[in-house]
Amino acid sequence: MRGWWQDLTDLVLPAECGGCGRPRAVLCPECRAALTGAAPCRVRPEPEPSGLPVVHAAAPYEDAARATLIAHKERGALALAGPLGTALAGAVRAGGGEGPVLLVPLPSARWAVRARGHDPARRIALAAAGVLRRTGTPARVVGVLRQRRAVADQSGLDLRQRLDNLAGALEVAAGGGRLLGDGTVVLVDDLMTTGASLAEAARAVRAVRVARDGPAVAVPGEYGVERRAKEAVRTRGVTGMASSDGIDDAEDGLRAAVVAAPPDSFQINRN
Repeated sequence: MRGWWQDLTDLVLPAECGGCGRPRAVLCPECRAALTGAAPCRVRPEPEPSGLPVVHAAAPYEDAARATLIAHKERGALALAGPLGTALAGAVRAGGGEGPVLLVPLPSARWAVRARGHDPARRIALAAAGVLRRTGTPARVVGVLRQRRAVADQSGLDLRQRLDNLAGALEVAAGGGRLLGDGTVVLVDDLMTTGASLAEAARAVRAVRVARDGPAVAVPGEYGVERRAKEAVRTRGVTGMASSDGIDDAEDGLRAAVVAAPPDSFQINRN
């Protein structure tokens, strides 16, 4: 566990740039540009898990962006939460939506939080909410997702294995559904790889919405909010650009944003 003096030292006297190692810089101008210099883009993994909401990312997970995320998550470079939050805020804005923005960070396993001494996704989400508010977008972090059972370390697992590992693993905490009713809900994380974690988080949120709103949810068009939510609750399949029954992007207002995603996932206009 990190001591408070280590956190303070990181904030006041950063030893090196989190992206390239340049001394005495939290993040040098070149690495900051790699993280936040380009316009955030919509990303899609291939294959795409069913139930994955529309996802936007700020940067490809490579070079300086990759090094910065690892330094923050694994080496406890807490000062990097600021620039990472700025990048995440850009991805949130790119997703659009109406009303206040409710940022729902994906929860880390308790053992991971203990080992790292902090919760990276929550810390970045809090920084992103601050950036959004300062630039005129009402935003707050709503930490309602919980792990209902233990899951294995995802490292080295393929998409199918990750889906099986995470199936039913997340839930919205008791009373959390009331906090998700007024605004655009955006699931946030530092990194998307296969999309399995975001899909499971979306399933948990949609399940609470169905339970809260009941069967009288408005049904716009052929594929309505209610049907999509119920399908997301029961589905564990893997899809391509659209699900097997022709449903493509979510119409339920749920979005997702991450700091980084694999470079290949930025190429969403695949045949």
